[in-house]
Amino acid sequence: MIIIGEKINGSIPSVAEAIANRDADFIKQRALVQANANATFIDCCASVPEAEEVETLKWMIDCIQEVTDLPISVDSPSPDVLIEAYKFCKRPGLINSVSMEGDKIDKIFPVIADTDWEVVALCSDDTGIPKTAADRLRVFDNIMAKAKEYGIKPSRLHIDPLVEMLCTSEDGIAMNIEVISTIRKQYPDIHITAAVSNISFNLPVRKLLNMSFTVLAMNYGLDSAILDPTNRDMLGLIYATEAMLGKDDFCMEYIEAYRDGLFGPKK
Repeated sequence: MIIIGEKINGSIPSVAEAIANRDADFIKQRALVQANANATFIDCCASVPEAEEVETLKWMIDCIQEVTDLPISVDSPSPDVLIEAYKFCKRPGLINSVSMEGDKIDKIFPVIADTDWEVVALCSDDTGIPKTAADRLRVFDNIMAKAKEYGIKPSRLHIDPLVEMLCTSEDGIAMNIEVISTIRKQYPDIHITAAVSNISFNLPVRKLLNMSFTVLAMNYGLDSAILDPTNRDMLGLIYATEAMLGKDDFCMEYIEAYRDGLFGPKK
């Protein structure tokens, strides 16, 4: 599973305070604990006014790169900010994110086309978040047409089907499963990602719902997730599910992660 560590995000009050105070040690510590928990990417989102965003992201990215060589997921709703901020990274990482909304893709894709950067692509467009699986898959087809136009291979894409709150859903996660499974069948090499905690908003004991959704979605093709890699229960569940699905030969990754203390009793 590709794990995009979510703990450096200015929408989190403690992170927002650290950004406002330019508390470098706080940002560095958050990066380090995620790296030590086997994150694949470290997400970096400022959540400040756009006029301040590039400078703020530069400071955050510099802090992260002082303590880990892990690639960074540069996170902003603004394509113009992303185009500037990704330049501060020492190695290719993940652009988070594009969609078929406005000209986002036509700004980002040509910039990263001849690089090794990967990109999160949301199944939304100018109509907003589609309400049906068919409409989300229509948006996905449009994303893939743009990727082909700019020469971006499916293996560089992390498609986000846009997980929404379970408590407002009429069919549970059936729509997400249809989108995930259809994409996986069409493109075996593509990545499918999700902010898994979205599923549990406004519900009690959220961690149970988050873990349940992750197992079900992995069974249908989810191979990437934006989550807290220091959540030992979630991490253990992911390693166990990969072993159950036959994606971990002889359970070696499960055993190694346990020996490294990433889940199970604290050593």
